Parts: sequence; C-alpha cells; structure tokens
Amino acid sequence: EDAGNCLATVLYPKKKSPPVVTIRCSHTKDQKEIQEEDNRLYQRIRHQSKPITGNNIPDSYGNIEPALEPVWALAVAGSSSIMWQKSTETLGYFLAQVKSVRQWIRKDDFVEFDYTVLLHEIPTQEIISCHMRLTWLPGHPLKVKHVCAAQSHPGDEGSGAGSGSAAGPAAEKGAIF
Repeated sequence: EDAGNCLATVLYPKKKSPPVVTIRCSHTKDQKEIQEEDNRLYQRIRHQSKPITGNNIPDSYGNIEPALEPVWALAVAGSSSIMWQKSTETLGYFLAQVKSVRQWIRKDDFVEFDYTVLLHEIPTQEIISCHMRLTWLPGHPLKVKHVCAAQSHPGDEGSGAGSGSAAGPAAEKGAIF
C-alpha cells in the first residue's frame, strides 16, 4: 500500500537482535480509505470459487495475472516482515518472486496462504528461498511464520521464538506448518 511520503531511521544494535525502526509518514490516504482498500482486497480473496493457487508470480516478463494480484499484495506485506527480521547493517533483501502459493480454506473469517518466496539478498546477489505461512483478516495484524533455506549467515534460518513465530512451542514438538 502507498503509505505516503515516509522517513525511516534504522538502528542496528551491535549484538544480534532485530534493528530498531522508527518511521514517520505524511499520509496521502486517510485511515478510512486504507480500510476500504483492505476490505476490497479481502472480499476478492474470500469470494473465489475455489482456493487460490499460483506459481512464478510475477512471471519471467514481470507480469502478474489480475486474479493473482491479491496474493501478490499479501506476499509483499508478509515477506517484508521476513526481510525486516533478516536485514542487517550490511545485508538487505527484496522480494524477487512468489515461487508458489496455495490458499488454505478455513472455517473462520481469516484467510490463510502458504507461500514459497524468493528473496534477493543485497549485496551478495544470492537468492534465498523461504517458506511463509500468512494469516490475515482486515483490522487484525498480519501473522507471518517463516523458515528460510540454510545459507551462509548463521542464525538466520527462522522467525525465532517470538509471538507468531514458527519456532514457538509447537515447533518444539516437531510441528510442520
């Protein structure tokens, strides 16, 4: 979503912990307009006749099928959480592609997707594969669990043991999401 003009300050502690981020935006949209856009996106997802699935979003030409735009928008939001957690003073990430996506049908009002996303690591130019499970309902925070493929940066292979984490209590029992 376009949040307006923003200025972010990112402080990287010397110890291995997430950066401290301060963001100030001059919004170009009011809160009601943002909520309406969220609800339109949510309704598009909820009113599909069958679960949404897709591969290679965008395709090799940079195109996204209109029917897959909602899952791309959620992938951008969810992967930004992963990129924030993995970024350091010397490493940054961009979402390169959704390799695959599958919607899970739920009995409650939330929408849930499994993604395999490819993150482009800067400056190493490596492509990092991450499995991400995303759960969302307008008006609620986006919940993201993730596990990324092992790479040359020790300690960066999961979402940790925090709230909404893939390595929380269920992971101790060998749970696979």
